[in-house]
Amino acid sequence: MSRAGRARGKLRLSNLYTFSCIRPNVLESEGPHSLQGPGFSRVVYCNQPRLHRKKPLKYPSNYISTTKYNIITFLPKAIFEQFRRVANLYFLMAAILSLTPIAPFSAVSMIAPLAFVVGLSMAKEALEDWRRFIQDMKVNTRKVSVHKGDGLFGYKSWQKIRVGDVVKVEKDQFFPADLLLLSSSYEDGICYVETMNLDGETNLKVKRCLEATLPLDEGMAFKDFTGTIRCEDPNPSLYTFVGNLEYDRQVYALDPSQILLRDSKLRNTSHVYGVVIFTGHDSKVMQNATKSPSKRSRIERKMDKIIYFLFTLLVLISLISSIGFAVKTKFGMPEWWYLQPKHAANLYDPRKPALSGIFHLVTALILYGYLIPISLYVSIEVVKVLQAMFINQDLQMYDEETGNPAQARTSNLNEELGQVDTILSDKTGTLTCNQMDFLKCSIAGVSYGVGSSEVEIAAAKQMAFDLSGQNSEISGIAMHNRSAHDSWENGASDVAGSEVELETIITSKGEKEQKPVIKGFSFEDNRLMDGNWSKEPNADTILLFFRILALCHTAIPEPNEETGSFNYEAESPDEGAFLVAAREFGFEFCRRTQTSVFIRERYPSFKHIIEREFKVLNLLEFSSKRKRMSVIVQDEDGQILLLCKGADSIIFDRLSKNGRMYEEETNRHLSEYGEAGLRTLALAYRKLEESEYSAWNSEFIKAKTTIGADREAMLERVSDMMEKDLILVGATAVEDELQKGVPQCIDKLAQAGLKIWVLTGDKMETAINIGYACSLLRQGMKQICITTMNTDLLAQDANKAMKENILMQITNASRMIKLEQDPHAAFALVIDGKTLAYALEDDIKHQFLNLAVDCASVICCRVSPKQKALVTRLVKEGTKKTTLAIGDGANDVGMIQEADIGVGISGVEGMQAVMASDFSIAQFRFLERLLVVHGHWCYKRIAEMICYFFYKNIAFGLTLFYFEAYAGFSGQSVYDDWYMLLFNVILTSLPVISLGVFEQDVSSDVCLQFPALYQQGPRNLFFDWYRIFGWMANGLYSSLIIFFLNINIFYDQAFRAGGQTADMASVGATMFTCIIWAVNCQVALTMSHFTWIQHLFVWGSICTWYLFLLLYGMSSPTYSGNAFHILVEALAPAPIYWVVTLLVTTACNLPYLAYLSFQRSFNPMDHHVIQEIKYYKKDVEDQRMWTRERSKARQSTKIGFTARVDAKIRQLRGKLHKKYSSSGVQTVIPAS
Repeated sequence: MSRAGRARGKLRLSNLYTFSCIRPNVLESEGPHSLQGPGFSRVVYCNQPRLHRKKPLKYPSNYISTTKYNIITFLPKAIFEQFRRVANLYFLMAAILSLTPIAPFSAVSMIAPLAFVVGLSMAKEALEDWRRFIQDMKVNTRKVSVHKGDGLFGYKSWQKIRVGDVVKVEKDQFFPADLLLLSSSYEDGICYVETMNLDGETNLKVKRCLEATLPLDEGMAFKDFTGTIRCEDPNPSLYTFVGNLEYDRQVYALDPSQILLRDSKLRNTSHVYGVVIFTGHDSKVMQNATKSPSKRSRIERKMDKIIYFLFTLLVLISLISSIGFAVKTKFGMPEWWYLQPKHAANLYDPRKPALSGIFHLVTALILYGYLIPISLYVSIEVVKVLQAMFINQDLQMYDEETGNPAQARTSNLNEELGQVDTILSDKTGTLTCNQMDFLKCSIAGVSYGVGSSEVEIAAAKQMAFDLSGQNSEISGIAMHNRSAHDSWENGASDVAGSEVELETIITSKGEKEQKPVIKGFSFEDNRLMDGNWSKEPNADTILLFFRILALCHTAIPEPNEETGSFNYEAESPDEGAFLVAAREFGFEFCRRTQTSVFIRERYPSFKHIIEREFKVLNLLEFSSKRKRMSVIVQDEDGQILLLCKGADSIIFDRLSKNGRMYEEETNRHLSEYGEAGLRTLALAYRKLEESEYSAWNSEFIKAKTTIGADREAMLERVSDMMEKDLILVGATAVEDELQKGVPQCIDKLAQAGLKIWVLTGDKMETAINIGYACSLLRQGMKQICITTMNTDLLAQDANKAMKENILMQITNASRMIKLEQDPHAAFALVIDGKTLAYALEDDIKHQFLNLAVDCASVICCRVSPKQKALVTRLVKEGTKKTTLAIGDGANDVGMIQEADIGVGISGVEGMQAVMASDFSIAQFRFLERLLVVHGHWCYKRIAEMICYFFYKNIAFGLTLFYFEAYAGFSGQSVYDDWYMLLFNVILTSLPVISLGVFEQDVSSDVCLQFPALYQQGPRNLFFDWYRIFGWMANGLYSSLIIFFLNINIFYDQAFRAGGQTADMASVGATMFTCIIWAVNCQVALTMSHFTWIQHLFVWGSICTWYLFLLLYGMSSPTYSGNAFHILVEALAPAPIYWVVTLLVTTACNLPYLAYLSFQRSFNPMDHHVIQEIKYYKKDVEDQRMWTRERSKARQSTKIGFTARVDAKIRQLRGKLHKKYSSSGVQTVIPAS
């Protein structure tokens, strides 16, 4: 197909751009890059992929893997993971020793439980990794069109692509590898790329090919195409690229604007051709990936320490036992003629007591193994899997729009959800939908728009509640001042009137929701709608305002066949909202040509729509440094206008003396919009004479075609010459469209005491505006911006100067925070990726972290995926507290894997974040319930369950030691082997599992109403050493009571009807009955929430013991031995058996009951108070008391919606106080 015949884009889009997309006339005269030394050794032979399979090149294939294991490494790595657990290691040693004659138990009874525990855990690991493998294969088997030779293209899977391949990527496809752009369907080689999976931004980026490769625009053009690329080696930097293309006997410099990165997507472009530079794990997105770590919860790591302690205790009592046995063997054995000491084996040879003691030490180590509960790990695995099922099936975390439920992708970290201290969140797709709503505007000093932002509505409701109980005299004044048309946003001077407008504000929001929803437009004000603006006093200024909205942008209109209007592909969501607003006001941007923009204008005085043409002469685009954009247009009358929009601080500095007519009013409106959480821009214009424009344009063209490093600076200087002496028109206020429930979720998490950091690839201004939108930032909060300085020094000196400057900024900021006196003062830290690169270096990072921890909120912008992971690591290792990372794209995988807990958001493009995560949710708002409800429950359940496990095993295990000492350290157990086998497996396992699965200190609703309860987790109140040793002491006490009460009572008491005393079998069965009763009553006392399942398990376990004893006694004496008919003939008929059971059970649980009663009466915890309120139904009978308690139950925070509303209320109360003081009204206004 000929070039002329191809379907081409209609525009040479490069003509729209000033800085990034304008090419100097002779590109090669800039000269190729000097590529020498290490780090620049890569050579790519274009269209010759076979050359790269041989040494010395031999580049990797495009196959990628994110799994932890493969077929070869699974067994060794998974077994290593299992035996990192200290208890498993101990039981492995015990299982090996059980194969020797000195073992007190059979080998099968030791090996089988261990194999079951380890096998179950390994199977779970294998299943989770298999899911990752399946997801990898979905990516690896995607298809793309590849040049096969002779100008023919055919489809290949991604994993078969090689370096040097020429590929054709079509619209809405992902790029399979890092490519050099050769040509596109647009005539001048422009293409649009969405980099959401890399940096989180949904705004489209413009990429452009070299002029030299433009003719490579169809399949046959590649028949004889060859070229050589020499460039940098694989590295993780997303925003840089250095290389040269040797093609057609010329050398061309390459830069990032020609590179298409893997996992970014082609948009609004029919197709592009590119040559593969980096494949697979060499690609920049994979270079930013980190290995899947093996994560363990803090509780599990602490549990290992407890196991160490118990193991020490085990060794200690085993040593005591072995020494006692050696002493008895030496001095007692010769007298025990019935054991035939002269023919004794080494196990008890009186001539070798030391050797006998050593053998007995091994026996004791195995015998007292009940101190270390092997069933603990199995029970925890079962409990965590069941907890994960409850998380997966929680309907409150099910997203109906996408059909995605919450998913616990690993159950190892359930309890960690309840101990989070810091949340590190991505922005785009996580916090925001990246959509803007046009809500208000100020034109010619008049504020328009009666709708209210979420901040205003919340403040209104809170003030209404506060004022409801105020002095009636105030109410009278308020009612007198009510105005049906004015609200406080209108800038009315009557402050009291603004307070009484609460009802109007809340009503207006409700009415708005009933109207047809227009995406991007929530404006309500009849003064401007339906052409009514023409009746306003400043109609000419309003007309100009609308035209600036419709003209000052770089968007492209796309017809929408369903609605008959247009959709707009804009580089920022703000531009899209402005164009929608202009359309709704009657000024619809409908067409763009190479040199002109066409607007359909609708006037109330004309029946027909008028289409006007505006010639676009120049466009001075937006950048984070300029903070403004301008367009120079010529209207149909020949008048040349400069139309400008930008940050108010920038625009106001550039106003002429005659252009400040509305400055004061507009400034006040901008302040009010900012307080309402809206993001604002100021609009201005300037009329130009043709001669003035011509002179400036010649300078501009000269700067634009300059070659060299000064080009950007010259363009900036020439632009500044034009963007001055402006006349202010007005300002816009848009509400950033956050994901549903994000502000409320952040507010609740802040009240729960969590710190929230935002890590985004977006530019600083966008990140700050999002911070305002989700209430991480607010008016009055002091922003600390750490930035790099410009320097002309040499590279080494510049780095040193940069670091010193950044360190000075950090030190000064830290000092400022410490000297702050205002208790309500809040600080926010904002830092960009370039500065962060220095701040994360070893000699600065701890000072940076200390500053960040002192700030209420932290926003890191323009950060790469690798930097996200490094920041996460710094917070995790520096604070030694639990971190949670949440994101939705491939750019978030690093931080998700690095954090203690990784949460992926499903339902957004790409599933890489979900596949790398530990938990997945459909929307950010579900994080509130995941942490505050499930996290709180899981932490308390697991903590109480583990503590109880150690209690019951100590209570049981120490009785074995006491009896052995009592029986001459003989190694004799007082219990039947079957009792011991069933103790952990059946008789005490189900109650503790029900505790771990169903226990609730408070209901889910109460968890959300009292978010401060969550702090019990981060403060580790239920698993600190005080509580752990308390439970161990309880177990020690219970073991002493159980053993010595039973021994002393049965020692010389008549047991049978004939007067005989109890034998060892009867004493052992009675002691075991006491243990079963004591530990099961203890777990019942521990529970706060009972279901029929818990009742069944607790009391059913006790009944099971009696049933087992009955059935076991009925079996043949060959099996039951001394327990033959023990319940029917010996225990049940003896009253002392029942009396001792009752006495010992009561004595064991009485101290815990007394402690519980004392704590609830004199030192209650938060949940104790709530339980009492709920029990006596005070929450229903006394709503004010319940509300008061709820307001207390939130952590003091300076971020979030509530903190923002509190700040607004403090401001309004201050105004009210002044108002009423000046009017002579005596009132009492409560403090906030």
